[in-house]
Amino acid sequence: MKLSTQKRLAADVMNVGMSRVWLDPEFEDEVSLAITRDDIRRLIDEGVIQKKRAIGVSRGRARHILRQKRKGQRKGPGTKKGKATSKLSGKDRWMMKIRPMRKQLRKLRDEGKITPKVYRELYLKAKGNAFRNTAHLRTYISERRLSK
Repeated sequence: MKLSTQKRLAADVMNVGMSRVWLDPEFEDEVSLAITRDDIRRLIDEGVIQKKRAIGVSRGRARHILRQKRKGQRKGPGTKKGKATSKLSGKDRWMMKIRPMRKQLRKLRDEGKITPKVYRELYLKAKGNAFRNTAHLRTYISERRLSK
């Protein structure tokens, strides 16, 4: 039995596509007699004609990946594209390196562990990229016996 007209009307009434219209196979005869939109509406109310659930693309995998990224995963060398500076600019890398060193020097000077003259000397060395990190700076100070 061809029910394409009823299906089209039902799709229009329910405001969905024809592929989302479900006709109860047990009531095919009743559906075939429905020729007006009012007949279709009545069948919808009775549950003979129903709307199928919309099928979309699941975002479950995307959510899982996002959770991992928030944890800091999926950031290995295989993920990175572009130059070494594309992920972290040279300036940002420098700021992350120099700020702790300058903070350390300031702390040592304020506590009186190094003299202002030594502070200035080390500050300029740090600015000139003489130290890799704060640990290297501390090692340099202890080896040269610059602290009081």
